[in-house]
Amino acid sequence: MTIKVTSIVHGAISIVNAVATGYGSAMGISLNVKVEIISKKGSGLIFQKGGGSLMIKKIIYDVLQSKYINNNQLLININSEIPSGMGLKSSSAVSNAVALACNSLTNKESRDEFVLNSAIDASLYAKTTITGAYDDSTACYYGGFVTTDNYKRKIWKRENSPTDISAVIFLPNNKKRGDVTRLKLLSDIYLEAFQLAYSGQYWKAMTLNGVLTSSLLSNSYTLTRMCLENGALAASISGNGPAIAAVVRESEVQKIKSVLSNLDGRVIISRTNNQKASTVREVG
Repeated sequence: MTIKVTSIVHGAISIVNAVATGYGSAMGISLNVKVEIISKKGSGLIFQKGGGSLMIKKIIYDVLQSKYINNNQLLININSEIPSGMGLKSSSAVSNAVALACNSLTNKESRDEFVLNSAIDASLYAKTTITGAYDDSTACYYGGFVTTDNYKRKIWKRENSPTDISAVIFLPNNKKRGDVTRLKLLSDIYLEAFQLAYSGQYWKAMTLNGVLTSSLLSNSYTLTRMCLENGALAASISGNGPAIAAVVRESEVQKIKSVLSNLDGRVIISRTNNQKASTVREVG
């Protein structure tokens, strides 16, 4: 028997970085990761696209167990629209998508918390995250706005984001990142940013996050300021950078894009996303 599962999980941008306090907030965007796994007669893992990192292999073995893998051959394709290593939650989206696809091989219904925890546990094991990135994982998985306690893996609040806005994202050619442990120097102010997000003042929270994170990671605030001066609702370094994300009304998208297009890097535009991760299971 051959089983084919396809899962789709979207990316996200930061509202409040969780490294400083363990409390974070993020918003889903429409860039996505698509994972396809075909299970057929044989044994072992064959990565046809996307590579078999430590994190991905850990998820597969944790969710499916060695017995299943020893008795079935898995053909794995990972296709991502999300630039990696830029702060756009590609690791969270990929880990969620792999965990969801693996779960769907042996379970007809998705187990949301199991999928999320499997992805986070593997990310911590592979040291691709500091806090577990529960804010990033849940924003990717559920879409919309989330505010979370990352260490307790608890969602404090989740709600849909506006559908008439987009994220204009600048990806600098210089991918240098600062020392993220420095963010803890202003943990009390990051907590204030989190409280703004929890109260629904997401754009204020994101803009404050941008000021704090730029200064502490020794990144220039100039790009963020340029976005705000040209009509962005909010702007900030996303995650630990180096990407800069600006939340923009549809009428201002081209203006912000033009401003950023003259700089050393590239610009991508993504709509917001409120859709939950999805999976399709086919038996042949």
